[in-house]
Amino acid sequence: MEQHHSLQPRRVLIAGGGTAGWLTACYLAKVLGQNPATCPRITLIESPDIGIIGVGEGSFATIRTTLQTLGIDEATFLREATATFKQGIRFADWELTPENGRHAHYFHPFDPPYFVDGAGLLPYWLLEDEATRVPFAQAVTFQKRVAEAQKAPKRLHQGGYAGPLNYAYHFDATKLARLLSKHAVSLGVTHLQGRITDVRLGDDGAIASLMTDSQGELDADLYIDCTGFAAVLIGKALKSPYKSVKHQLLTDSAIACQVPYDAPDAPIESYTVSTGHEAGWTWDIGLNSRRGVGYVYSSAHTSDARAEEVLRGYVGPKGTDYSTRVIKFDTGYREAQWVKNCVAIGLSGGFFEPLEATGIMMIEVAIGMLTEFFPHDGPIDAQAKRFNTLMTLRNEKTVNFLKLHYCVTKRHEPFWRDNADSRTIPDELNELLAMWKYRPPSRFDFLEDVDTFAYFNYQYILYGMNFRTDISAKAGGFTPRQAAADATFARIIRFGEQATQELPTHRALIEQVYASGFIEKPKENYVALSKRA
Repeated sequence: MEQHHSLQPRRVLIAGGGTAGWLTACYLAKVLGQNPATCPRITLIESPDIGIIGVGEGSFATIRTTLQTLGIDEATFLREATATFKQGIRFADWELTPENGRHAHYFHPFDPPYFVDGAGLLPYWLLEDEATRVPFAQAVTFQKRVAEAQKAPKRLHQGGYAGPLNYAYHFDATKLARLLSKHAVSLGVTHLQGRITDVRLGDDGAIASLMTDSQGELDADLYIDCTGFAAVLIGKALKSPYKSVKHQLLTDSAIACQVPYDAPDAPIESYTVSTGHEAGWTWDIGLNSRRGVGYVYSSAHTSDARAEEVLRGYVGPKGTDYSTRVIKFDTGYREAQWVKNCVAIGLSGGFFEPLEATGIMMIEVAIGMLTEFFPHDGPIDAQAKRFNTLMTLRNEKTVNFLKLHYCVTKRHEPFWRDNADSRTIPDELNELLAMWKYRPPSRFDFLEDVDTFAYFNYQYILYGMNFRTDISAKAGGFTPRQAAADATFARIIRFGEQATQELPTHRALIEQVYASGFIEKPKENYVALSKRA
C-alpha cells in the first residue's frame, strides 16, 4: 500500500448501518474529532430496505463506558432505545436435564465477587459442605438477590451510568440504531442511503470504490464493512477466509418472536433468562412493553419444526399467537478482519451465537482498537497484522468462554453429550479444565488485552454448574482467615437485605427515567452498598 503524505484528512466510508455501522461512525467521529480540516471525514451508506438482524437485544457491561464515551446521556439512551437494565444472566436447566419436576438454575452476575483481606472468597466457599452451602454467586455478591427480587441496580438520584451494582442493558436494536444514527449525524457524519451494487478493486487488490444504485461511485481511503452476514466487502470482494468453529460451538440456528406482557405493569426482569432445552437454549429478554424470546439450537440435533414447538411451548398458552422467524448462522470468524484498506466490524467479521451478548462486545473491541490504530498517515494497512492477531486471539478466548457453558453439563440429551465430548472442546480450554480440578480459575490464566471475560466470570459459570475443584490438600492454609471470611459472607447477606429494601423495582425505575430522567446528586454515593468488604 502506498504512503499517505498529504495533509488531507483520511476519508472513511462505512458500508452498512445497524448497531455495528452506527456505533462505529459515532465512536470514530467522537474520539478522532470533528474538525473537517484536520479530522477524518466519515461517511456511512446504508440500504433503506435491509432490516437489522436483532438476534439478541442484550449487551455486556462494557456498553456503559462506550455510551459514555460517545456523549449519549443514559436517560436519553434508555428512553430512545426502550432499554432496560441487565444485571446478569439466569441460567436454568443447563446443568441437569429436568426430570420429575426437578429444575436447577444458577446466576451469572455482572458484579465481581467480594474479597476478604485481599484474597478471594472462593476457597472458603469450596471448603464448605456442598449439601448446605448457598449458590456461589449468592455467597460472594448480593446482585443475585437484588435481581431475583426484581429490583433495579441503582436508584433514581444516582445519576447516569453510576450506581452500586455493575450492569448492562436490554434494548430494541432497531431503535438503538436510530438513536446512534441521529447522534452520528450531529457529530458530523455524512449519512447516505443506497444499495451497494459492486465493489471495484484496484491493481493492488485494495478497494478502489463502491458502486451504488442511488449515490453513484463512492471512494475513500479506508472502508469499514458493516454489511452483516453478507460481508459484501471483506468476504465477497476481498475473499478473506471464514474460519468456522461449528465443530466446537454446535448451535447454528435461532427462531425468535416478540411477546407482549400480560399487563402493562407486569414486573420486568433485570437479567436475561437463559433456559436449556433438548437441543439448545432459549433467551428471554424483558423490555418495557414486551419480551424478546428466542430459541438457539443445533440443526444437527433437531428440526426447525421441533424448534418452533419448543419455543412456543416455552412462551406458554399464548405461544401460538405470535409470528416467528428463523435465522441461520455459521459460528466462526475471519482471522484477517483488516485486509488492505478494509476493516470488518460486526457480523461481517464473525459471529458466535447470542449467548453472553458477545456480538456487541466484539463490535466495541474492534472499534476501540481501530481508533487506537487509526492510520492518520503512512500505509493504510500498517496496523492490519497487529489488529488481526489481537482479534483472532480475542475470538479464540471468546470461543473458550462460550464453550465452557456447555461442556461441563450433566444433561443426557445427544446435543449436550456432544458438547461435553472433549473432542469438541478447544485444546486450551481442555487444559484449563484439567488444571481447575485442583485449583480455581486465577487471574494468571487470562490476558487482559485479549480476554473479554475475567477469571471471576469463569468462576460464576463453573461453580454455578457445580464443577468439582478439590483444594482439600491446602485447606489448612485458609484457617487463619476463616473468621474474616465468615464475617464477609455475613456482611454480603446484610448488604443484600438492605439493597432489596432500598432499591426500587426495576419497572418503577425504568418508568421514572423514561418520564423525567435521573436526578443528578453527585455527592451521594451509596457507601454502604458500594464499598467492597
